[in-house]
Amino acid sequence: MGWFKTKRPAADPVVQTALRPEQQVGWELERRVPLVGNEQRLYTALREAVPMVAAALEKTTRLIGSFQVACPNVLAQKELESFLRYVQVNAAQTGIQSFLNTYLDQLLMYGTAVGEMVPLSDGTSIAGLYNANLEDLELRQGDTPFDVQVCLRTGAGEAESVRYPDLILFTALNPEPGQVKGVSLLRGLPFLGNVLLKIYHVIGVNWDRVGNTRFAVTYKPNGEGDRAWAGERARQIAEQWSRAMQPGTGVSDFVAVGDVRIQVIGADNQILDSEIPVRQLLEQIVAKLGIPPFLLGLSWSSTERMSSQQSDLLTSELESYRRLLDPVIQKICRMWLCMNGYPEKVEILWDDISLQDMVILAEARLKNAQAEKMEWEIQKEKEPRA
Repeated sequence: MGWFKTKRPAADPVVQTALRPEQQVGWELERRVPLVGNEQRLYTALREAVPMVAAALEKTTRLIGSFQVACPNVLAQKELESFLRYVQVNAAQTGIQSFLNTYLDQLLMYGTAVGEMVPLSDGTSIAGLYNANLEDLELRQGDTPFDVQVCLRTGAGEAESVRYPDLILFTALNPEPGQVKGVSLLRGLPFLGNVLLKIYHVIGVNWDRVGNTRFAVTYKPNGEGDRAWAGERARQIAEQWSRAMQPGTGVSDFVAVGDVRIQVIGADNQILDSEIPVRQLLEQIVAKLGIPPFLLGLSWSSTERMSSQQSDLLTSELESYRRLLDPVIQKICRMWLCMNGYPEKVEILWDDISLQDMVILAEARLKNAQAEKMEWEIQKEKEPRA
């Protein structure tokens, strides 16, 4: 009779609402998800064509703020802070903040971000952090809906799983149900951007036509004598007018004989007012990007209260992005602590987004304390006296 019972290995969790590999046709092909396609290239073109989109993404990455780390071991915390401040990032950057800015920008732009922790050759620590190019990667769904494999595209057009998946950093922004790939923040904006660019192009063409003034010179011959020499006089008038309008000649007089009339072409035409349609399109774009208009140089909100409410909404947006970055920072810190022989206990403490938020929170705590005090005094008066 044995004294110990053999422990059965835990089976992989089975998701009842997802198709199993044997139930899908062409499973090996269906589970591969390229990270960059025509849709992502369209987002890149939109960012280059509409400066407001680029400004919103850049401001979001800068407004995300910085953070502090807290470890039970004082020595581990001090060395970890030094590592995060001076770690090599890509080819020309230093510090984890640079890595996170690029990582978040990639996440918002394409809906998916991939990074890598590069260890030293002897495996004793982390040598640097690398932001991967999504065009070189594709995702592959694992055997269960909880597994995601990051694969590297080879020159032969195939995809191979990375050798050390524990060193990969992966985040998806609002993925659709059953999908491993995230959704870009710019989804839905290419159509609006296309219409906006058409309006700007037409404005430029109209100003090129109307702004660069063109003249119509009309000569009306009087009598039979003028009609006989109408062609010659028209040629002379054209030569003199061309000479008078040559650039760089300064002020020049134009002298003509006969009934000559000069009019500006297009002077009576009025250019369409583009302020209202452009503002409607920009309102839709700003609403999708989640950035208050005044941060993008748009003076739409004229009241102080409205600007304050927009700042509160921006704060909630930034906090949601911080929650997406927390697992990435935790994984980097725990990997470094493990490699350097420290306990893998670390806490991420984000700095307050702005001083204004600190004042608002302090006022809210004060009002709550005053309300609790008043409730306690009222309850005290209601109690029967001994």
